[in-house]
Amino acid sequence: MTIPRHIFRTYDIRGLVDTEITPEFAYHLGRAFATFIRRELGGKAPTIAVGYDMRPSSIPYEAEVVKGLVAQGARVIRMGLLSTPGFYFGVSHVDADGGIQISASHNPAAYNGFKVVRARSVAISGETGIQTIADIMEKEDFEGEGVNGVEVVEGIADKQVAAEIEFSQVKDLPKFKLVADSANAMGAQYLDVLFKHYAFEVTRLYWDFDGTFPNHEADPHKPENNQAISKAVLELGADVGIATDGDGDRIFFIDDTGRVVEPAIISGLVARAMLRRFPGATIGYDIRPGKITEDMIREGGGVPMVTRVGHALIKEAMIKAGAVFSGELTGHFYMSMPSGVYEAPVATMLLILAEVARSGKKLSEIAAGLRKYSYSGEMNFKLEDKSGALSRLKQHFADGQHSELDGLSITYPDFWFNVRCSNTEPLLRLNLEAIDDETMQARLSEAAKIINIE
Repeated sequence: MTIPRHIFRTYDIRGLVDTEITPEFAYHLGRAFATFIRRELGGKAPTIAVGYDMRPSSIPYEAEVVKGLVAQGARVIRMGLLSTPGFYFGVSHVDADGGIQISASHNPAAYNGFKVVRARSVAISGETGIQTIADIMEKEDFEGEGVNGVEVVEGIADKQVAAEIEFSQVKDLPKFKLVADSANAMGAQYLDVLFKHYAFEVTRLYWDFDGTFPNHEADPHKPENNQAISKAVLELGADVGIATDGDGDRIFFIDDTGRVVEPAIISGLVARAMLRRFPGATIGYDIRPGKITEDMIREGGGVPMVTRVGHALIKEAMIKAGAVFSGELTGHFYMSMPSGVYEAPVATMLLILAEVARSGKKLSEIAAGLRKYSYSGEMNFKLEDKSGALSRLKQHFADGQHSELDGLSITYPDFWFNVRCSNTEPLLRLNLEAIDDETMQARLSEAAKIINIE
């Protein structure tokens, strides 16, 4: 069959509803995935867990995926409406050989997609199977027959939250005043369960599931999507604001002044807490600037591990290195839990609130003391000759320390930056950090000038 190969990406499968992704596509994806896992199991019929998010197209796509799985002889466990972290937990909880989550994460309503995992929710990336699944679909090279049955399992979200609470070991917390914004998306599911366990005073924003996102995009990485929660935190005198994304695998924290706390600082705070529990452990952080995380890992006696960008790649690196925690600048926070390595927003939230309680300070005061460096934010440059720009940067900054782990990273004593090519657009993404604002602005202008010469 003809498929849009470009939607099979590095981390997942994601495309436009009704054009790039159709019910027929979902059906054949189910057939291909069952074939893929069956082959990895040496011909054994696989057990596949399936979940979906609140997008209008997710329900019909889930039904077609299940039909496709069954057509190839898979035993299917339908876990229902779930956040992505709930799905990851569920795959391990039901002891499945693999799983498919129907979701387009934080993308706008016109999109949907699929996250695919092996047993214990080991992510399947573009390098470890997504392209093979695409090949099977394209060639219609399906294997397996017969029907092993369909089972419905309920209550996964409750079990997920209980498992994350147990893992965090945070039992008692003050009666924090919180504002939570789920953007009408899946974070509301696990936050509602969590709030039953603690005596928080909670104000909920945009809480009803609505995959058309009527209030704002479900992407708290974009500042414009946090205006309502920042305003509410200030007006209500809240201690902390919590914002989650479309499928609930990313979580952002807003301090008592209404300011978003940089994920690099959140990663450092969680690392500090984890290292008290796991002395000397390996802690990951992604390659983009956010040096405070590395500093805090070292200060806590941990072993810093720099990773490539992207959930599938980070999880692979964590498993290989035996890392207990890893943070990403996009608000993903990964834990190595008994059920697997994946995002754990509930445990992350509890550890941050515990750090606030432990310190006796406001979150804004904690964060202010950790803003040692000046960060540019991510700058996107639209150009066709991305490789040419990278070559110019290498030559211009030849006397710096170079790394090509993920894109190009160049480090000097007073500034450092990473440049990565977009996988899907003619964009070069620059993140630069420095010891002070003056150095950051000067070096940012310098790097931008080199990139823009064509």
